[in-house]
Amino acid sequence: MPFTHLKDVIKSLPDSPGVYKYLDEQEQIIYIGKAKSLKKRVSSYFANKHYDNKKTAILVSRIASIQYTLVETEMDALLLENVLIKQYKPRFNILLKDDKTYASICIKNERFPRVLSTRTLERDGSEYYGPYANSYLKYTLLDLIKAGFPLRNCNYNLSKENIENGKFKACLEYDIGNCMAPCVGKQTEEEYHETIVAVKKILKGNLTELRAELRDQMLEAAEKLAFEKADRFKQKLTLLENYQSKSTIVNDIKHDVDVFSIVSDERFAFSNYLKVSNGIIVQTQTFELKKKLDESDEELLSLAIAEVREKYQSRSNEIIVPIALDWEDSGLVITVPKLGDKKKLLDLSMKNAMYYKREKLTQYELLNPDLKVDRILGQMQKDLRLTESPKHIECFDNSNLQGTNPVSACVVFKDAKPSKKDYRHFIPKTVVGPDDFATMREVVFRRYRGLIENNETLPNLIIIDGGKGQLSAAVESLKELNIYGKIPIIGIAKRLEELFYPEDEFPLYLDKKSETLKVIQQLRDEAHRFGITHHRNRRSKNALSSDLSAINGIGSANVALLLKSLKSVKKIKESSLETLENVIGKSKAKLVFDYFNRSE
Repeated sequence: MPFTHLKDVIKSLPDSPGVYKYLDEQEQIIYIGKAKSLKKRVSSYFANKHYDNKKTAILVSRIASIQYTLVETEMDALLLENVLIKQYKPRFNILLKDDKTYASICIKNERFPRVLSTRTLERDGSEYYGPYANSYLKYTLLDLIKAGFPLRNCNYNLSKENIENGKFKACLEYDIGNCMAPCVGKQTEEEYHETIVAVKKILKGNLTELRAELRDQMLEAAEKLAFEKADRFKQKLTLLENYQSKSTIVNDIKHDVDVFSIVSDERFAFSNYLKVSNGIIVQTQTFELKKKLDESDEELLSLAIAEVREKYQSRSNEIIVPIALDWEDSGLVITVPKLGDKKKLLDLSMKNAMYYKREKLTQYELLNPDLKVDRILGQMQKDLRLTESPKHIECFDNSNLQGTNPVSACVVFKDAKPSKKDYRHFIPKTVVGPDDFATMREVVFRRYRGLIENNETLPNLIIIDGGKGQLSAAVESLKELNIYGKIPIIGIAKRLEELFYPEDEFPLYLDKKSETLKVIQQLRDEAHRFGITHHRNRRSKNALSSDLSAINGIGSANVALLLKSLKSVKKIKESSLETLENVIGKSKAKLVFDYFNRSE
């Protein structure tokens, strides 16, 4: 990939729906696109040479940086892309000449409201639902509303005076059942309003009753052998069942609002800004703030709001934020939403801030690996409730096969990475038979007695591979050495990845995706691998030694020489007499050679 400066950005892209923006060296947006998976879509531009498409090749050659905005669904990505392309008009994007937007369903602000399709959003108190990128779905909803909820579609001024004066006559729509004729007083304003309330529920996604009605109509048509009609009902039913009536990108918030979110750690804070105008997200940006004096999120968010509103000359009277701000005299409405469309917008902003934080920290850690180590150790200290950073961790595991060739392993991690030169094997000396608890008690005692006698550094954390029994055995050894309480010790059980603490009845469960648990699992697995490898080597060596020791006149010293020189019994069997003589001398070599070649 020639675009080495973009590699880290592409690697950190989430596998989520969203909109991506390509910027050139002058930081001008040159292309905006949507994706079901940002990682796969953006990667595809740089994985291919685009020899078959010169325009794409030119676009890729001019990309200097990448920005992206996460959304909840692929449909939201489509809608946001449409809004941003119209706003920025990137040179590599296609623009429709009539510059139309997607249509919405409007409930007019009238005495007897009409329900109609429109591409124009007017600030006249009307309510808008959508927009609908799928026009068939929009018309399906309008047809269903028309069939189930008779409403007027004329544009008469149905004022109280006009109706009382008999200015209108009932039309054909009344005769065929599509309207209840409020124009001639056959339907009251209250009755009509009840119908509008039901229509709003449908447009907001409360489709349970409507789905049941469609299902009944489909079955009724099928019973009458009207299969084409039944199939149309089925198609509409399927669309409704998959339909998501409310989009995060476009909502029915009628006034302009600014949405801010913030996420932070010990060194940095990341804030996302969404500008909502006429119910549509028209601007998004995420930026970074570097902490100087351990500022609070409230302080940082206030700073971000002031800077961004000045930069974009925002005149919104309402700000949506995740935490309360002390801005009583600002003239602004500060909203901390708990439910509804505003909460959905805040959640979307927070999601973008979190992904931006993850991307930036990944880049910093690639440039400075010590940052990653400090972050992981800090998280482990917090998750495991330790008083100091676990820079030096040791993990113990026992291995045996039906009680034979038992061996224990101690692996050491320093700065969250294996320190293989410090790994140790222990062959139990005082334990007879497969006694896991006694073995753990012995090897832990021997390990830390040795460190204490040699004035070596003790670990910041001890991990025992096993449940409460193995942990209790290890604790006994620490108590005998008078270091219990000075070194934190925990046990990890394999079945549910539970973490046990001494004298604590209930285990600790960490998030399965947490880095703390991943480091502990890596320690456990490494101890198991190290122990199993040594265990197998002992079994193999014992088996080889016993085979050679069966030769009369060949002692352990000769066996050791042969294995050291020829590595395996197979090679010893296949060796010539001269080769064996060079290792253990003529007389001993003849005994070995004759033993393996006696059949000949």
